[in-house]
Amino acid sequence: MTSAGFIGGDWGTTRLRLFLCDRDGGVLARRDGPGVADAGERAAEIFAELTAGWDAALPAILCGMVGSTIGWREAAYLPCPVAADAIAQGALRFAAATRDIAIIPGLSCRNAIGLFDVMRGEETQILGALRLKQELAQGRHLFCLPGTHAKWVLVEDGHVAHFQTALSGELFALLSAHSVLARGAGAVDGDHPAFAEGLGLARKQTQAGLLHLLFSTRSRQLAGEIPKAAAASYLSGLVIGEDVAAALRLFGGHARVTLVCAPELAALYAKALAAHGVGSDTITGEDTALAGLAFVHQALLGA
Repeated sequence: MTSAGFIGGDWGTTRLRLFLCDRDGGVLARRDGPGVADAGERAAEIFAELTAGWDAALPAILCGMVGSTIGWREAAYLPCPVAADAIAQGALRFAAATRDIAIIPGLSCRNAIGLFDVMRGEETQILGALRLKQELAQGRHLFCLPGTHAKWVLVEDGHVAHFQTALSGELFALLSAHSVLARGAGAVDGDHPAFAEGLGLARKQTQAGLLHLLFSTRSRQLAGEIPKAAAASYLSGLVIGEDVAAALRLFGGHARVTLVCAPELAALYAKALAAHGVGSDTITGEDTALAGLAFVHQALLGA
């Protein structure tokens, strides 16, 4: 039987995923819990409850909002550019009862337009992607981590050079649920022609910009040009299309982009990238998070 090597934890705002892992990051058991927004000051207590029965001598490597101002302990942001090993060595380390805890730091930078930007949690997925596909640690590569706050990350020879945050996921969620544009329209279908129409408009209408395109989600329904059932797909095409188009302008010169997310979301971004003639490869977010946690564990073992 494979023996446990460490506990890995992806502790975000809304959920906690704890993994009992072997030394290489293989999952032996999993337990879920509340995110840091609900855990509050009970973070240490919740962690102890969920890890009860697991070897008390095993170290724990945690990433995500657990290291934020609303988390268990605050792990400072490391400024970019920063190497993978430096991220691991920058972990905040402390003891909780008999267990050694390490919280992976977030990253900060001046992004492509000169504004201060931060990430917390995505850095671990980048570390994992570099571990899973070691060829990405050489040369210049663009990563996209779609989500509530999508991150576009430039990695050069294994160093996170800088990154850019797009509010694409949160914007779509707000508009589809709380505006007249696509409320009650159902799920996004990336194969529906309306999604492709949204992508096309975002790619071609660069003078208009997203704010001047969004209302067409409503007006085109009234004109009978798109059915209400396809409104969410059209809106998603506009938002993702603008996200991708702007990122390619900011990080130009890339023939391929590595997508780190769930396959369903990756398929939407792959279509948007393909419309610009850019290829893509996908690594699932959970796989990269686990690989990143394992990378940090092994790096700290050798410290």
